[in-house]
Amino acid sequence: MSEVRVLIVDDSSVMRKIVERSLRQAGLESLVAYEASNGADALEALKNGSVDLILTDINMPSMDGLEFLSRLRSQNLAPGVPVVLITTEGSLDRVKQGIEAGAQHFIHKPFSVEQLRDRVLPLLKTA
Repeated sequence: MSEVRVLIVDDSSVMRKIVERSLRQAGLESLVAYEASNGADALEALKNGSVDLILTDINMPSMDGLEFLSRLRSQNLAPGVPVVLITTEGSLDRVKQGIEAGAQHFIHKPFSVEQLRDRVLPLLKTA
């Protein structure tokens, strides 16, 4: 697979590194990872460059993942780029809101490399 640019949005720097490492283990060896600690930082990152995939947490300070998704779509940033929620959110209503706002999938933390591979790689092939 050629170079894949991924934006990882999570308020935990440790979790961003875990997601990046897991994506590499899932088969994305040529991954170029961009990081943002909240939705506002993610929107700024997307104004400065394009990505092939966005992985975002829901619960973050400043701008949470649902607000990020809403603004991402309303500002027409990253059109057609798949978004996957990676979250500890236990409320199915919040996850459903994320899907309705434009996320293609969700993965609960803690997650396995296999879950990432099964949910993320097919999205890259169809994007």
